[in-house]
Amino acid sequence: MFVIHTEDGYSCPVEGIEMKPMAYGEKTHLVRFKLSKGAILPDHAHPHEQTGYLVSGRMILKIDGKDHEANPGDSWTIPGDVIHGAQILEDSVAIEVFSPVREDYLKA
Repeated sequence: MFVIHTEDGYSCPVEGIEMKPMAYGEKTHLVRFKLSKGAILPDHAHPHEQTGYLVSGRMILKIDGKDHEANPGDSWTIPGDVIHGAQILEDSVAIEVFSPVREDYLKA
């Protein structure tokens, strides 16, 4: 699969957080997030492992009750079923890989 980047195709699951499914295969799924300053991603968990990279901006990423200040170039992995959330400190862009594929995101 090859996906050409465009600025359309984003959905807004939470106010201030836009997501766009990108390339995916049998086991992994790449997703781009545009995060607005002041947005809150409520604590949640899902069975998918997720690995992320902060392209730009700043945020506090809460993983399993511990806060991490994320700056451009920082990365993380969150095991499946671990509670996590985020507070967006600056307009930000993050890229995350999920495994297995987030079928719910493909439908968004």
